[in-house]
Amino acid sequence: MDSSAFPETLKFLTPDLAAEVRARFGTPTYVYSQTMLRYAAEACLAFPNAYGLTVRFAMKACPNAAILRYFDGLGLHFDASSGWEVERALRAGIAPDKISLSTQDMPDNFAAFHRLGVRFNACSLTQLDRFGRQFPGEKVGLRFNPGLGSGHSGKTNVGGPGASFGIWHEWIKQVRDVLYNHRLVVSCLHTHIGSGTDPAVWQRAAELTLALSLEFASTEAINLGGGFKIARMSPEKTTDLQEVGAPVKALFEQRALETGHRPRLEIEPGTYLTALAGALVTTVQDIVSTGPTGHEFLKLDAGMTEILRPSLYGSQHPLVIISTHGSPHLAPLARKYLVVGHCCESGDLLTCAPGEPETLAPRLLAKAEIGDLCVIEGAGAYCAGMSAKNYNSFPEAPEVLLGDDGSLRLIRQRQTLEQIVQNELA
Repeated sequence: MDSSAFPETLKFLTPDLAAEVRARFGTPTYVYSQTMLRYAAEACLAFPNAYGLTVRFAMKACPNAAILRYFDGLGLHFDASSGWEVERALRAGIAPDKISLSTQDMPDNFAAFHRLGVRFNACSLTQLDRFGRQFPGEKVGLRFNPGLGSGHSGKTNVGGPGASFGIWHEWIKQVRDVLYNHRLVVSCLHTHIGSGTDPAVWQRAAELTLALSLEFASTEAINLGGGFKIARMSPEKTTDLQEVGAPVKALFEQRALETGHRPRLEIEPGTYLTALAGALVTTVQDIVSTGPTGHEFLKLDAGMTEILRPSLYGSQHPLVIISTHGSPHLAPLARKYLVVGHCCESGDLLTCAPGEPETLAPRLLAKAEIGDLCVIEGAGAYCAGMSAKNYNSFPEAPEVLLGDDGSLRLIRQRQTLEQIVQNELA
């Protein structure tokens, strides 16, 4: 990707605000824009639907309690991927009946969650049987693998024969047997095919899920997951939710005419709701060179301990240098750098090739000096919540919420060394 053709800029911060973040909270620090969180939530709540809509925030994307509470106030519900996320949402004050659990690791205490009102989607035949033995005759959701998947990389594709997520769509008879044995009633059908998925494939998955729903007349809701693309980098395109949702609404209406079945629609966006609303403010702490035939490296005071996506997926994030020599300002693009993190790990690389975490891809940036700021944009999803925590014993970075009025509020403190080692036994 030629960054000179698509120069990146700040999404919601200003040079002065970024400098204020460093002065008050140090670096690295995550900053989230309340305004952009609200805009994204409003776009999702306007998703086309025929017979009602529930928007569930995939909380694994950014599970900070302050963000969960903010989305709760806007009318969102929540998707949890583990029993621990259910506990976290409950502690944040989220009502149990607004939480849905779809998990690879069915918690031992799932019965307590169910009794509170947390909804459960069985993601395997084993899970379905466990639920039925505990709660015969009750309602349950089913997560199916619809037979196809999509994603911005193979590691984010969670559908098709190469994915373990959900009950394989051809096991309808086995599902029916378990339902019959325990007199279970299917209340929700759930599918999710990947993150950064292709809109056309998403629509095809919706068709397959609606077809599956014909097998279970009691279905009250159909959850089509999320995975909507967002444009972190300038040349990328964000999914138009109205465009992708219109044909799905038409599918629901057509099925209603044919069968009289009018299920509620659910979607589970994560990245779409938070990615562009977050930025990671870092400091250029060193600049090194490997000679005239090598590379010039910017070393940041953050890395895979704060943003693992490039190392894991080859993901691309905008990098914006703010000169702090004099008044903070953006300088024109001037020099190609490889940007690396602070971990003693060659894979701690911010400027890799798209989808190729081991391929070096120098980025054209403003000429930097030690002490300048580097803002990593698109860091609101799968960054603070998905990092190589405490690698090299670096502490968790703080999180800050930027209010509509421009105020900065600390919503997670920087971790201390004492907190890192507190569970170690002598």
